Amino acid sequence: MKIENVKFNNIAFLAPMAGIADRAFRELCHRFGAAYTVSEMVSSKGLTMGDKKSAELLTFGIEHPCGAQIFGDDPEIMAQAAVKCLEYKPEIIDINMGCPAPKIAMNGGGASLMKNPALAYEITRAVASAVEIPVTVKIRSGWDEGSINAVEMAQMIEKAGAAAIAVHGRTRQQMYSGKVDLDLIYNVKKSVGIPVIGNGDITDEQSAAIMLEKTNCDAIMIGRGALGNPWLFQRINAYLSECRVIPEPSVTEKMAVMLRHIEKIIEYKGEYTAMREARHHAAYYTKGMRGSAALRKEICSYERFEQLEELAFRIVKENE
Repeated sequence: MKIENVKFNNIAFLAPMAGIADRAFRELCHRFGAAYTVSEMVSSKGLTMGDKKSAELLTFGIEHPCGAQIFGDDPEIMAQAAVKCLEYKPEIIDINMGCPAPKIAMNGGGASLMKNPALAYEITRAVASAVEIPVTVKIRSGWDEGSINAVEMAQMIEKAGAAAIAVHGRTRQQMYSGKVDLDLIYNVKKSVGIPVIGNGDITDEQSAAIMLEKTNCDAIMIGRGALGNPWLFQRINAYLSECRVIPEPSVTEKMAVMLRHIEKIIEYKGEYTAMREARHHAAYYTKGMRGSAALRKEICSYERFEQLEELAFRIVKENE
């Protein structure tokens, strides 16, 4: 798998997820076999105006190759932001045209660009002309069921200079409900000559194989399926390359990985922020365990990492 001159050692990618795919999580998924990761989305306006938080989102570590994702609705500012991203040495610039969040989509960015293919074309062309590394675009199937236009968008984006397209097979209106439209992704793949990355509902080895079989896409992008489950990349890689099924991780391993994950967030963001973010992550790591609802409630009161360590030891003792 290649996107222009960028090579990947497998086809399982980590999706960009706001508030989730930070450096700590990207590095963790990279260690478990994610061939490519993308930053949380960064405001093009914020980045060009020197916003400190926007810059922090673009700090990369070991997780190469990686992409820097930007969003916005002004071609010139998006191009300037792409150039600014180069300071952080990503291998790829990714343009977000799929985020369904109201604060993004209702302000001209993200999935709202699905309603304006002409502007999407201008943004892609401006960014692709501004940098010498590959530019990719992430889109949805359309804005709503009455405007499914991913094929048209993909063709225009390719003409504008995009090196690859990631397609989440849901409309903006669907958000994350309903089922991903595999036929739509297949039709996008047929319509363009650049790599297409299939995204949506990949939660295990079988769903990864189905995405590839039904869409003929060149790679897969895993988002929510990796939450509390970073070893999913390792499992998918083994299944696709060797037809081998890796056993589910034990409770002991899950807790060890959870603690390692939160320790990294502490290292990068400090304990105060990390322990608040830990509440969300821990809910996924403990999902399906005995008393998981009570565990989530308990974790929400934690302020110190030592409390999480004590809980992890207790969970192992009670579940193993």
